[in-house]
Amino acid sequence: MPQENKKRHSKAQTLKDDGTLNSTPEAVKDRKFWEGEFFDPLDLVQVKYEMLRSVRIENATITDATEEYGFCRPTYYQAKSNFEKNGIGGLLPRKRGPRGPHKLQDEVLKFLEQHVTPGRPIRARALSALVKQEFNFEIHPRTIERSLCGKKTQR
Repeated sequence: MPQENKKRHSKAQTLKDDGTLNSTPEAVKDRKFWEGEFFDPLDLVQVKYEMLRSVRIENATITDATEEYGFCRPTYYQAKSNFEKNGIGGLLPRKRGPRGPHKLQDEVLKFLEQHVTPGRPIRARALSALVKQEFNFEIHPRTIERSLCGKKTQR
């Protein structure tokens, strides 16, 4: 494999590992991404930044910019909002949903385990009411069942 291809493959793998690989680089139409070495259509953050820059600095329309960089209008507005709040870091993709245990942390889980009798059915609704009383927050009975049985529901 030629040296340039190795370099490009290595960068693509790094971008993939970081979650910043553009899944549709072929949709990027801006010539600077295809004619030079600096701009890379595989780099999602770079492509989003250039899309935002083209609207703000070059006065491109949002429709033209999203078409030029291979995104839809909602993606533009989300990227713009995230960039305004967090700078370039706002353009990094984030996993959706809660970041780690949301309500059933160690203290609550230990409390629930103390109120379960081995070999007997789990009374999740009753346990939910106990959690509300003891910790002053609501938790869905199904969440309790999944946590105590050690099973995750597949979606």
